[in-house]
Formats: sequence, C-alpha cells, structure tokens
Amino acid sequence: MALIRLNDIQKSYPDGENRLNKVLQGVNMEVSKGEFIAIKGASGSGKTTLLSILGTLLMPDSGSYFLDNTEITAPGVDSSLIRNKQIGFVFQDHRLLPQYTAMENILLPTLAHNSKATAEEVAYTRHLMEIARISGVANQYPNTLSGGEASRVAICRALVMKPLLVLADEPTGQLDRENARNIVSLLSEINKSMQATIIMVTHSDEISSVAHRILTLKERMLQ
Repeated sequence: MALIRLNDIQKSYPDGENRLNKVLQGVNMEVSKGEFIAIKGASGSGKTTLLSILGTLLMPDSGSYFLDNTEITAPGVDSSLIRNKQIGFVFQDHRLLPQYTAMENILLPTLAHNSKATAEEVAYTRHLMEIARISGVANQYPNTLSGGEASRVAICRALVMKPLLVLADEPTGQLDRENARNIVSLLSEINKSMQATIIMVTHSDEISSVAHRILTLKERMLQ
C-alpha cells in the first residue's frame, strides 16, 4: 500500500531577473509503508526542495501530494498539523537546543501539544535511546556529545512522535566514515524493527546502499 504518492510535482524559484528557475518538473513517486528510500543527485539538483515538499515545509507550484491517502496539496488542509504529528525530520546539523539535555531534546516535539511530557512519552524516549545505544548520555548537554551521539539524539527526536514518515537530509554529512556507517546502520535497524518509512537524501554511494531503492534526481525529474 502506498504511503506516499507524488503526481506531476512542479517547483520553480525566481532567479532575481524576472525569470523562473525550474527546480522540479514532473516529479512522480510512490513509496510503500515500511520502505527505506535513498535519493541521490548532484548538488543543486533539487533534493532538498523535494524533501521540503515531502515534509510539508514547502508547497509545490502544481501537482498533487498524497500522504496516507490525505491530499496535502488540497485547499484547506492544515499541513502544519500533519507535519507535527506524522513526519519526523533528521537534519545534517542536528539542531539540538544547547540549554536542554539529550533526553529533553528528544522530548521537545511532544511539548508542541502538552506543557509536559507524559509518563508514556518518557518511557518511549528511554526505549528509543536504548535502541540507539545512547542511554548513558540522557542527562548530558549537546556541547558534551560527540558527533555520532548528537546524530543519534536527533534520530530519536525524529521518532518520538511515532511518525508515519521519517525524512533524513544528509544525516551523515558531518560525520567521519565510521560514525556515518554507524548512523546509517541505526536507520536501517529502525526501518526493520519499527517498520518506519524512511526517505534519505545523500551523496554517498556507500550510505545509499542500505536503502531498499535508490532514486536519482536528474534534470529536474526522479529516475
């Protein structure tokens, strides 16, 4: 069953001279629940734009986007509500807040709906940290974490709301080779054990090899 359907997605940006620079032109894609997809492409090919559309951070100029049979691009749809509850993000730069501990950073998405995390949410966070093998840094602050530990905290934060979809934008881009391998192994483990649907943008052939499918964004289209 398709979790994601993109139909003829188009996106352009003004180039500053009253002209439009086409970034995505006729992008079509279907992703099944539980799939792990890697998207590759040259720098500037539109990978981050596509990921932003999938994450509802950006709307296409035209075309349709269905997530779990809800048309995100339909008029009147509250994309922010869908994004907060159903989509988890893993960014290259982690974006951990320095004033909070590792555990508090993971729990931050739960506070969008309540003033305090529930006992169930705290227990689930501890479970995620065990899977990610970072239970020992729960009370540490971001400036005391290694790059690999910070990446694992970011992955746990993306999963804490039990999202339908996890989007990873160059999640290993700032890590050395060993830590990069460890992080992509963790994503693969989460995909298998939790049936999480993951779409990951990467430049690396080695990192993309763990995915079920590898798609290439070339000439503004997925191939």
